[in-house]
Amino acid sequence: MNAKRILFATMPMDGHLNPLTGIALHLQHLGHDVRWYTGPTYADKIHKLGIPYYPYRKAQEINQLNLDTVLPQRQRIKGAIARLRFDINQVFLLRAPEFVVDLTEIYQDWPFDLLVCDVVFTGAPFIQQLLNVPVAAIGVVPLSETSKDLPPSGMGLTPARSFLGKQIQSLLRYVTINHLLKPCTDLYNRLLAEHGLPPTQDFVFDAFIRQNDILLQSGTPGFEYSRPNLSPNIRFVGPLLPYSRGVSHPFVDVAKTKEYERVVLVTQGTVERDPAKIISPTLEAFKDDTRTLVIVTTGGSQTAELRKRYPQANMIIEDFIDFNAVMPYVDVYVTNAGYGGVLLAIQHGLPMVAAGLHEGKNEIAARIGYFKLGVNLKTETPTAAQIRRGVEQVLADPDYKQSVGELRNEFARYNPNALCEHYILNLLKQREPTPQLIEA
Repeated sequence: MNAKRILFATMPMDGHLNPLTGIALHLQHLGHDVRWYTGPTYADKIHKLGIPYYPYRKAQEINQLNLDTVLPQRQRIKGAIARLRFDINQVFLLRAPEFVVDLTEIYQDWPFDLLVCDVVFTGAPFIQQLLNVPVAAIGVVPLSETSKDLPPSGMGLTPARSFLGKQIQSLLRYVTINHLLKPCTDLYNRLLAEHGLPPTQDFVFDAFIRQNDILLQSGTPGFEYSRPNLSPNIRFVGPLLPYSRGVSHPFVDVAKTKEYERVVLVTQGTVERDPAKIISPTLEAFKDDTRTLVIVTTGGSQTAELRKRYPQANMIIEDFIDFNAVMPYVDVYVTNAGYGGVLLAIQHGLPMVAAGLHEGKNEIAARIGYFKLGVNLKTETPTAAQIRRGVEQVLADPDYKQSVGELRNEFARYNPNALCEHYILNLLKQREPTPQLIEA
């Protein structure tokens, strides 16, 4: 196939951009002209990858770094559903017309053959129809598609097993779609109408999935709830993790891990700047436990302060640690349930203790508990006692380690870059014009 012009477009957030970097570099190495459109926060990252970069121009960059500054009214919103509705509208849907302006300008200068985006990049369905450009979306979060066998997505609920439970989750689906989040679907349809496009008959979460030509879902079926009515455009491609140049950053304290009965790794990601959420409670839980080594990566936030507060010999506190280097020496991973870190932990066969609610982390934590990959603490702010109990539970029950090991084996059967390449090139081939036969 001839080289194609492929534009990557992502929301300006780590979890939406990083999983696509490996695919982008893979397609570039195959000879395709790959370029990237995202917020200015990520300009340096894209440039360092060697990919031509288009910045947001009309589009406003809103992410976890400036969310409360740009949208101060968000802090006054009480209730998880009200805040979810606000975020969907303000952070995602209302950015769609701005994305359309930017992407149309890019297309006029460089008519791309394919748009590859994260699944909630809301400009995609508009561009797909307005410019007749195929779209390959990447599922960077657990599947949110509605199913008659599942509770509504976004609440962190697991599938019901009893008859009564199934009736309750059916009622919850109805209320969520037709009342709680209906304003989001209504706004989406209003934006479509303003661009001369037909409305969707789907719930807004479903539209994000079904309106793409193809959805390449990060992960495997074993980490997803069973859906008998899975949309035909969905393909599982294995765990999509950030591009790595193959440069190893050795873990320098390997010898120390051998001095302890068990090793606990804790992180709350690079965005959450308050260590009181998960890091401090974990350090507090094990500061006097001479059997347990705690390894902390702070993401560069308050590292010196934490070292001063917790000078115990069984504490290693660093700004950044290469997880691929340290995870082979760890017994339990304490996490805020970021999707990338969870997938990486599964790759290393690590059972988890998860504490996360916002930004969709409740859905990831719910799956960790449901598939017995670890303990879901069902809170954003766990206490030291909760974390300690969670770690002890995971270590005491070998089923957690076994379940993670089985899923790790399933992950190993997938080659994410090769699968993405296969599906993307097939899509492009399908959209190529059929040669016309000319009679002599």
